[in-house]
Amino acid sequence: MSRLDSFIRRLTAQRDILNEIVALVDGTEGPVMEFGLGNGRTYDHLREHFPDRRIIAFDREVRSYSDSTPPSEDMITGDIRESGQAFLGIGAALAHADIGTGHDDIDAITLTWLPQLMVGVLTRGGIAVSGLPLDRAELESLPLPPGIKEGRYFLYRRR
Repeated sequence: MSRLDSFIRRLTAQRDILNEIVALVDGTEGPVMEFGLGNGRTYDHLREHFPDRRIIAFDREVRSYSDSTPPSEDMITGDIRESGQAFLGIGAALAHADIGTGHDDIDAITLTWLPQLMVGVLTRGGIAVSGLPLDRAELESLPLPPGIKEGRYFLYRRR
């Protein structure tokens, strides 16, 4: 499979999961956390699905399109590993992280801290969506929507 096809499948899986989990998040109090704002496409999608929720986005620096950039009070810049720690216990209904690089050595480092951060920001029953696997006892793996290949994207509920 070409890298272009792989990228398209990953983004399609991401969109399909985010569309599917709206019902899972409905009824759970708390903000939405977006780890890795990038261009702001996913933030914009989340904002469309959760118009009445606070969405807090994190990234090393703001590089998103102006109309897909959170208000300054909800845009946290700096190293996500460090800046995210200030939000432990916030009780998020949803945490999304698409910060994998595709480089096993770099992603292995991210996986030393990302699972702890995702668990730490979520409320019980909250949903975690990630491009990297989150191996934590506090997270129950959920089935992916039909048509999404296992290992393409990951979906969990906080126990």
